Amino acid sequence: MVKPTKLIFLPGAGGSAHFWQPVANRLVHPAPRVFLGWPGFGSVPINPKVQGIQDLVALVVDEIDQPSALIAQSMGGIIAIQAALKRPELVTHLVLTVTSGGVNMSDLHAEDWRPAFIEANPTFPRWFAEYKDDISSAVGSVLAPALLLWGDADPISPVAVGERLKGLLPTSSMHVFPGGEHDLANKLAPKVAPLIDEHLKMRSNLTVKRDGREAARPLPQCSARHNLLPEFIIT
Repeated sequence: MVKPTKLIFLPGAGGSAHFWQPVANRLVHPAPRVFLGWPGFGSVPINPKVQGIQDLVALVVDEIDQPSALIAQSMGGIIAIQAALKRPELVTHLVLTVTSGGVNMSDLHAEDWRPAFIEANPTFPRWFAEYKDDISSAVGSVLAPALLLWGDADPISPVAVGERLKGLLPTSSMHVFPGGEHDLANKLAPKVAPLIDEHLKMRSNLTVKRDGREAARPLPQCSARHNLLPEFIIT
């Protein structure tokens, strides 16, 4: 069984590296936390090299340098799945909240949030709102166990979206919060954190090649006193 030795938190379109802080503070899991922010979104400084979703995927892939769990909100889930496809040998677990995951939602009655969001955030890059690639055919190749967290009061990503993702991801489970809205991962942190901790105990399919053979990656020793481990905010 391979455990993550790093927890990487990905925000949604708001781009805030602090979105996941309430959950991260409540997690018992001992691995260091890394909070990513999206350049050009919100208070995160612009990076001229970031010109599209694939550039955000590259930022995440660069951060996956050891067995890692990706914990992603909304737009971050699209990026997490693509990063997991690029680093299957290192992504141990996925946690996806209220995301399309890059699948087609046109028939699932999801509210189009883009026009109002762009109007409210005129300085944000426009390319993220134009991204509509359907990667449904690739999602089934993600072998890391995935926890899907949804709310039944979220018009942006209805429960039907999570159910579609669950049907595509080979190893996945889903939890629906009654009354949960699009910000449930932040607002319902006391309920979300225990579910993530339990998910991170789940056996991972992660293996590494050693002398041409598949073998489980040995686990490094981790202190159980997670409050003493470093946290990083990367933008």
